[in-house]
Amino acid sequence: MIPTLGRALLFLGLGASAAGISAGVIAGWRRSSEAARWTRNLTYVSAAAFGLAALLMVYALLVHDFSVAYVADVGSTTTPAMISVVSLWSSLEGSMLFWAFIAAAYAGFFAWGTRHDDPARVGWSLAVQLFVLLFFALLVAGEATPFALIDPTPTEGPGPNPLLQNHILMAVHPPTLYLGYVGMAVPFAMAVAALATGKLDASWTRTMRSWSLFVWAFLTLGIVLGGWWSYEVLGWGGYWAWDPVENASLLPWLTFTAFLHSLIVAERRGRLGLLALVLVIASFLLTMLGTFMTRSGVFNSVHSFTQSPVGPVFLGFLALCLVGSVLLLAARMDALKIEIGPKPRSAELVSREAGFLLANLVLVVFSATVLLGTVYPLINQAITGEQVSVGGPYYETMTLPLIAGLLALMGIGPALPWGGASTPVLLRQLLPPTVIAIAVGAIAKVMGLDNSWVHLTLTLATFAAVVSFREIWAPIGAALRRSGEPAWRAPFTAMAASPRRMGAHIAHLGVVVMAISIGFSTAYKQEAELNIELGQSTEWNGYTIGFLGAERIDDPHRTSTRAKLAVFEGRHDLGELMPALNKYPRMSQSIGTPAVINRPSEDLYISAVRVASDQVSIRAYVQPLVSWVWLGGILVVLGGLVAAVPRLRRRREQEREA
Repeated sequence: MIPTLGRALLFLGLGASAAGISAGVIAGWRRSSEAARWTRNLTYVSAAAFGLAALLMVYALLVHDFSVAYVADVGSTTTPAMISVVSLWSSLEGSMLFWAFIAAAYAGFFAWGTRHDDPARVGWSLAVQLFVLLFFALLVAGEATPFALIDPTPTEGPGPNPLLQNHILMAVHPPTLYLGYVGMAVPFAMAVAALATGKLDASWTRTMRSWSLFVWAFLTLGIVLGGWWSYEVLGWGGYWAWDPVENASLLPWLTFTAFLHSLIVAERRGRLGLLALVLVIASFLLTMLGTFMTRSGVFNSVHSFTQSPVGPVFLGFLALCLVGSVLLLAARMDALKIEIGPKPRSAELVSREAGFLLANLVLVVFSATVLLGTVYPLINQAITGEQVSVGGPYYETMTLPLIAGLLALMGIGPALPWGGASTPVLLRQLLPPTVIAIAVGAIAKVMGLDNSWVHLTLTLATFAAVVSFREIWAPIGAALRRSGEPAWRAPFTAMAASPRRMGAHIAHLGVVVMAISIGFSTAYKQEAELNIELGQSTEWNGYTIGFLGAERIDDPHRTSTRAKLAVFEGRHDLGELMPALNKYPRMSQSIGTPAVINRPSEDLYISAVRVASDQVSIRAYVQPLVSWVWLGGILVVLGGLVAAVPRLRRRREQEREA
């Protein structure tokens, strides 16, 4: 019953998507409101069909219906209910269904939110989104269908990948990353619509900016949660390994960040509008490339679906999107009328728009550098037949100067006036943060900071932070002087009046916090492998670690062996840590669960290597300031969401005019 109903829903969504593409093209071509209405209704049907199909699969996983092929592959009667739900995205077919559901949901919300907009642009936008959805619909209804029927029906399944059962973050990391990845199709479709209609105006860019900030915030959150999951689960003491699939999520984030900055310049100064469209198209293409990396099996990664039949299909779809985008840009860029803000004005070399343009250049070079390191092993093997690897040393050597440049430009760009400024104005804007940054750098040097890159990062980050604090305080101070309202309310008043400004600099502060914490936690990380006898203790790096014994815990889906460790720092009792080794039925090797003491100054991170009744072998790490990586990431996400909020003052003025 469930396989039949599931496939019926998939074919319903596929048919509605195909019909919606035709209606959307007619709406765009003829500027037909009736065709646009049909496009919206077909989009709603597609969204409902894929939403019901996803819910049906979750139900099949929860009731352990092993007649469904996907449930037989990843389900198990011993798997807890929460992990059964998470299993929806634990393997190829389920992840494709989940992707199609999110893409359909995005298209449905977009159709509803733009129901009063220009039918031509809405028609083209929905046609493109439904075209992307159609590709995934063809996969889940054909080659990668999760609703295939198993006959005879097995009585038990192997359960999901053990790595997906070790931490609650697997319930939130993939969905947030998918919301960012899949959502990239919305601004891409809007860019295609602008090129197809030959018009990019302020109302369309406002809508594009709101959607883009929402998508960017979720992509950022997905990347941060992915690093946190790696840190808390994999037991290697780190959070970013320049894994190909990690890189695949970073690539579109870099170019999409450049797109958002280009959009700001376009709205304020009437420049970089075409560049913004190019960058958003490139970002979408990079998400498709990242999807290929994850599902082709050509990259060795903990994220990849190695037994994947859809890799060549993805590569073909990526090639089709690339060729189509290039041809559309070549054919329509001269006809595009950009009417976003004021007419383009001349600008001096030392100006805010020049700073934004230079920052965008650095972001694009950063993305190209990571892309080259990611795909070079494949290209080299295809040409020479030799296997090579590109690891941390390449990325650190190539990206550290780029990160330093970005930190400097995060301070210089916002400090410069639009159009240019006189020397006294430049000194007034740049001298105070420069003096404070140099002073902080000098104090750090005196206190023993001996790593040159960390010292440079701290100095430049201080410079950027001072500028951002000043930019955040300016509207707050204005609100205090203007209304005389209570001090606690002024930040909210300022945020309501200028959310884009406040949000941008909150995000900048988050990047500053992350840069400093990544620098310290990477450069000053300490690690050691320790063997401790039962009832004994060992001293390491200021900590005393004692082995109190081992215990075995039998859960329905796994067996865990935990080491009970007493941890002291001097005479201060930090409590017990219990790193574990877990055995799952579908894996011969144990999967570790590290134990971490999180503190603002540093983390003590312990991963079990071997646990016996009389001895334990552990790998211990001390990571300075690593908890601030997650805090900085949350600030970046918060800044993006704040910037996506419409200006309340402008909305009230529009309501009064109406």
